[in-house]
Amino acid sequence: MAKRDVAVRAATRKQFPHLVRDVKSFPVRDGEEPWTVEEVEELAHGLIEENARLQVEFAAADQELSALLRDSGDGSGDDQADSGSSALERDQELTLVNNTRDLLAQNSRALDRIAAGTYGVCESCGKAIGKARLQAFPRATLCIDCKQREERR
Repeated sequence: MAKRDVAVRAATRKQFPHLVRDVKSFPVRDGEEPWTVEEVEELAHGLIEENARLQVEFAAADQELSALLRDSGDGSGDDQADSGSSALERDQELTLVNNTRDLLAQNSRALDRIAAGTYGVCESCGKAIGKARLQAFPRATLCIDCKQREERR
């Protein structure tokens, strides 16, 4: 095992001290193998790394948005095309900031669910979300059936 893997595993176990006990209660769908500690550690580490990356992106996008808002009054002689272009740029930055904020919140929620021992439980029906679904989308809080029902509304 590589030195980095040992360090990552140690850091993850420190952050989630009850993981070895809790992982046994993480539900799976029929036909899926039970969760292993290593699989959950890998997911948690991926979420932690993504949070670090997103925090850097969020800070940069927030600074850019602040600069655009601060400079929006400059250039009082701008024509309508310039004003429209500036408004579009501000809207795009605002969307980026909001999307990044949402992803950070979803990642934090997933990490909280791992720490609480409730990871993998559908928040709507209480059944297993599905191991394969969570490995593809670790932030999922709904099983496929509940997610499809939600999207049809």
